[in-house]
Amino acid sequence: VQGFEFFGGVALRGIYDNMKTAVTAVFAGKDRAFNRRFLVMMDHHRIEPVACTPAAGWEKGQVENQVLNTRESMFKPRPRFASIEEGNAWLMAESLRQASAQAHPALAGMTVAEAFEIERGSLRPLGPAFDGFFESDHVASSTCLVSFDRNRYSVMAKAGRQAVQVRAYATRIVIRCGDEVVAEHPRLFGRDQVLYDPWHYVPVLARKPGALRNGAPFMDWPLPPGLAALRKALGKGNDADRRFVRVLAQVPEEGLEAVEAAIQEALQAGLSSDEVILNILSRRRLPPPSEPISVLTNLRLVHPPQADCARYDRARGIHAAA
Repeated sequence: VQGFEFFGGVALRGIYDNMKTAVTAVFAGKDRAFNRRFLVMMDHHRIEPVACTPAAGWEKGQVENQVLNTRESMFKPRPRFASIEEGNAWLMAESLRQASAQAHPALAGMTVAEAFEIERGSLRPLGPAFDGFFESDHVASSTCLVSFDRNRYSVMAKAGRQAVQVRAYATRIVIRCGDEVVAEHPRLFGRDQVLYDPWHYVPVLARKPGALRNGAPFMDWPLPPGLAALRKALGKGNDADRRFVRVLAQVPEEGLEAVEAAIQEALQAGLSSDEVILNILSRRRLPPPSEPISVLTNLRLVHPPQADCARYDRARGIHAAA
């Protein structure tokens, strides 16, 4: 999908190697059983998929030789990067630079980039974005962890011991329980790694506040500024843990921004009590006061009252007792 976005369109036919993400089984000749999700993507972009013949490198237009040449020109000496994202950005920039400078092997007086701009007009427009992922079913453990591709990812506490669906994208993992997203993490590509989101375990802290100090999800947890200041002000100990957890528990309901603002208001007043912070949050949930009613003064009556008690005698009737 990123390739289609870079090219700015799609072709009528796509030639693919027999990689497992595209081809499930290879039969005689050109007969293939394509990956179901891969076919969904092909249908979405209206591309006819064609699989290469095994060990027939010429069908791919010498792609493997070009990759080898690119490795020689770009990765010697071997560059170093702080992250995959930084390396990919450099690789993209370097590829564009070489395409703009390298002469086309068959078209005299034209660079590779210039030839591609001419060919780009033959592509069909790129349609709506395709939600490309691999989905599999799992069961979350009692410790709210889901195993996928030899790594483990945390989910919300309410999804513990529940059946979940893992959607694996190229760079991220999305875990759903029914119709609700219960976790989203960057995708891990090593082995036996565990990726925690401490916020997933906040409801557990209500029962076990001591886990805040010793629990694996909370080790080296970079708290937001307000919560970090409150944690420091409350100090250490079981009672301090309970008070801090009471404030933490408000984040899923009130939102982090609202809780941070309430903490800052309390600390500026010289108070670090959980009761004060909860009171501030409760007060902010109240509806705003209604506008005061404007009262007119110096009113004048249209019919001023008359001091005539005889009117009551007329209302009593002539047969009334004296």
